[in-house]
Amino acid sequence: MTKRDRHNLLTGLLFISPWAVGFLAFCAYPLAGSLYFSLCDYSALSPAVFIGGQNYRDLATDGVFWTALYNTLFFAAFAIPLGLVVALGLAVLLNFNVRGRGLFRTIIFLPSLVPMVCLAVLWQWMLNGELGLVNTVLNPVLGVINGILGTDWPAPNWLADARFAKWGIIFTVLWGAGNAVVIFLAGLQDVPRHLYESADIDGANFLQKTIHITLPIISPVIYFNMIMGLIGSLQVFAVPFVMTGGGDGPERSLLFLATYLYQNAFDYWNMGYACAIGVILFLVILLLTLAACKLSERHVFYAGK
Repeated sequence: MTKRDRHNLLTGLLFISPWAVGFLAFCAYPLAGSLYFSLCDYSALSPAVFIGGQNYRDLATDGVFWTALYNTLFFAAFAIPLGLVVALGLAVLLNFNVRGRGLFRTIIFLPSLVPMVCLAVLWQWMLNGELGLVNTVLNPVLGVINGILGTDWPAPNWLADARFAKWGIIFTVLWGAGNAVVIFLAGLQDVPRHLYESADIDGANFLQKTIHITLPIISPVIYFNMIMGLIGSLQVFAVPFVMTGGGDGPERSLLFLATYLYQNAFDYWNMGYACAIGVILFLVILLLTLAACKLSERHVFYAGK
């Protein structure tokens, strides 16, 4: 290595040193610490006592943990595809050249800027079974349906009924799809116009152009939003925590892994057990992300490949 090479190496290391220090301090060290404390009996008020894999053995027989895991996976399984469909549909509509398009884009994006706590409080009232706006709109619709079918379906008491509580949280999260919409809009701008013109000449309709041109071209954008949605959905915490006042919801239907982790760490002061839950949550996110990456190899199209 020449003197110039050493100088360039030192310069490069100096440039990345802020990132490296931040990564070591805020990512690597907390991860290593969580792995170690997950093998300990640790309350944060006394020294950690190494107990091996006892916390993980306790998790395997902890029914509350399995309930939280099921709730988390259920939420992710429906929130991610619904979020992608809603965001992509809005992006396609906002991509049309209509008057006031910029205003419509702003209106769609604004809800995503609302802090999660404010969002949860707002939707807690909107999903109120008696006075909420959602049921105020839904009641006349159910009245028509009940009249046609001869049924007597009442409007759901969203946050007080275990059958509908998770769906209420899913609808709440969908309201903040503005970030994904903006990313989809950026991807739609990169679709070559000449492909649409060629399809028009061949007589393709809007649906055919969407399926055979738009979706393949923006598949990397769909993949990116899916990964970000996956990571965010599996870590859902603020909205259900605020809506339930820090509780679990009816019949623990709103107990998610992040909430159970918080309860063990700061309500019960069982930090070792909480770290074990955090490690499991990390592994779930990692495995599902790797599965999505593997799936993308066959279904994501990159221009130039």
